[in-house]
Amino acid sequence: MKAGPDIALIASLLGDPARANMLTALMGGQALTAGELAAQAGVTAQTASTHLAKLEAGGLLTVRRQGRHRYFALSGSDVAQVLEGLMGLAIRAGHQRTRTGPKEPALRQARVCYDHLAGDLGVAMLDGLVRRGLIAEQGENLSLTPAGQDFTMEFGIDPGILATSSRRPLCKSCLDWSARRSHLAGALGAALLDRIYALGWARRLPDSRIVSFSPGGLKHFQRVFAT
Repeated sequence: MKAGPDIALIASLLGDPARANMLTALMGGQALTAGELAAQAGVTAQTASTHLAKLEAGGLLTVRRQGRHRYFALSGSDVAQVLEGLMGLAIRAGHQRTRTGPKEPALRQARVCYDHLAGDLGVAMLDGLVRRGLIAEQGENLSLTPAGQDFTMEFGIDPGILATSSRRPLCKSCLDWSARRSHLAGALGAALLDRIYALGWARRLPDSRIVSFSPGGLKHFQRVFAT
């Protein structure tokens, strides 16, 4: 066996449909119980317990105990980024589930990808920041420019605090599965979405990854980010 990262092990953990459904359900960044994840995967509680143990042992999940309940969450934003990339690859390769519903257009417009904004509006936000010279883009590498630092301060976010308080990169490119282009992840991406919530422009729908903008909030968003 060749030395190096064992991608086959990670692929085997992701390759089971039930485990894939569980991981996808956690992409919104929230923690769920084993029972909730069993329902998402369509399996029994005992089967879900086996799957969750494998995912935890493989380093893809973390578990927190509170009272008699155990809450499972993705072990990091990098897991969500891998899942988002695989979704885009599945669509490009023609492997898409045929069942669609009314939630799909809303998911494509704006959704949570772990802790940052994804979908058409997430892509539009990054495009606007790059076009205005607030974020410099070199291939997949993103960096906040001096003008971008001024912008984020005016928007109510201190990039200096973000850079020192987070182990994650300040700006990170994340491939969007629906748009097949990049949106903004990293500490700044998460802070921008939190600020959008705080301003009342949008809210996350209960039990969903959908980010729903009010009509007024969408106008503010487009004026600030997509112009």
